[in-house]
Amino acid sequence: MTENIINTGYEALASGIMAAFFAQVIKFIIFTAKSRKINFKIFTTTGGMPSSHSAGVMGLATSIGIIDGWNSTAFAISLGFALITMYDAAGVRRAAGKTAACLNRMMDDFYNHDVQAIGGKLKELLGHTPLEVIMGAIFGILFAYFFHYNFLS
Repeated sequence: MTENIINTGYEALASGIMAAFFAQVIKFIIFTAKSRKINFKIFTTTGGMPSSHSAGVMGLATSIGIIDGWNSTAFAISLGFALITMYDAAGVRRAAGKTAACLNRMMDDFYNHDVQAIGGKLKELLGHTPLEVIMGAIFGILFAYFFHYNFLS
């Protein structure tokens, strides 16, 4: 079965998806250890350590580099995609989360702590800190190497 995906686009895709999934598992473990509560919603939320978006796109890009070569056009495209995704996670989405937090505080004061009157609070944890993005990227790179050289070999 695994010989059907070795050195193909399926390997690259599987590496990216699995890196993102395992980053979410790590995020769940870290949250559970810190809060001493089990919250399965962590698997479907954005934000937190490590960034699963960064892990996924860097796992994909690294796999493409391993398979097609570091000088290939496919690697250049996937790395560009990864860098834009990581910039967005730490920049634009983080700023949107901070804006949501500010609006939530304002609406809380304005509606005298009855924010349900306006439909509830905005989601605040949208983006990542630069450290979360970097750790996700490192995890994705390491996962892609492990997946290619250990799991599929």
